[in-house]
Amino acid sequence: MGIATGIAIYLTIWWTILFAVLPLGVKSYAESGIDPQGGDPGAPVNPNLKRKFITTTWVSALIMLVLVAVIHFHLVDLSRIPWRT
Repeated sequence: MGIATGIAIYLTIWWTILFAVLPLGVKSYAESGIDPQGGDPGAPVNPNLKRKFITTTWVSALIMLVLVAVIHFHLVDLSRIPWRT
């Protein structure tokens, strides 16, 4: 795997994990009983974006390490998978 391919795969994993982590632990203004004062009542009160970005980064790094290990040590042999034509 080249550098550009590795970066592209990591960024794809990162964005996928980010979208999975974003809704975790979020309370909206409506759920909290707070008046949003002109805002959307479904908007999060405190989205904790910095913490979610850090969590996304280390989870993505772990997944990328596993993927690199699988590719490097040939743990999955693609030639043994029966392909349909």
